[in-house]
Amino acid sequence: MTDAATTVGILYPGYSAEDDYPRAEGLLGDGSRLPLVHTEMREDAHRVDALLDIGGDEVLATGAAQVAAKAGPLDSIVWACTSGSFVFGWDGAAAQVAALQEVAGVPASSTSFAFVDACRRLGVTRVAVGATYPDDVAERFVEFLGTAGISVLSLSARGIITAAEVGTLPADLVLDFAAAADHPDAQAVLLPDTALHTVELLDDLDARVGKPVLTANQVSIWQGLRLAGADRGRPGLGALFAAG
Repeated sequence: MTDAATTVGILYPGYSAEDDYPRAEGLLGDGSRLPLVHTEMREDAHRVDALLDIGGDEVLATGAAQVAAKAGPLDSIVWACTSGSFVFGWDGAAAQVAALQEVAGVPASSTSFAFVDACRRLGVTRVAVGATYPDDVAERFVEFLGTAGISVLSLSARGIITAAEVGTLPADLVLDFAAAADHPDAQAVLLPDTALHTVELLDDLDARVGKPVLTANQVSIWQGLRLAGADRGRPGLGALFAAG
């Protein structure tokens, strides 16, 4: 397989920051494809019951079939939703990915595991988290990271209920939010919401905070490429991609 032939299927719930993915295709600049389908979201809410619903096996299986029909053969597939994966807990999120991989027939992952693998790639074990979610949902992400041995030194939660609202946040606010979420002893800042536009801000985020800032859409794309065997250094997409 060559990098130029890499096709990563993206399953994305609802409508908010899905345009980050075609933007990322342009920034990758090597012909890699990130075909995306919108999976069913019966209710747009950062609430546990709604998140369990959008991450159900049947919903993802339908999405996998749709993205394969749209794009042809895939090299990997990613459930591009952080809260709709970590809300199941570590074991539940692992079962979710296993079921997706079985129906898709290619390596699969989710954004929650992508954050863990990205931290491991960078040697990061202490983080600060800037979450757009309500407190109870954000705490589940903290627990998920803790299971992987990643310590959350500080948690900032904005309490935004809908992904649609998160998708409207302007670049200057995203930069300010990341800087405010930092902790002096954290090795990286994590922004765990694929509804947040960040792909065109990745280098600016790292520069503003003075350390790696890992964002949901960034780690989702990186994970898909890594699983597809197209993991190499790429400029313009933050410290994670620069690490190769």
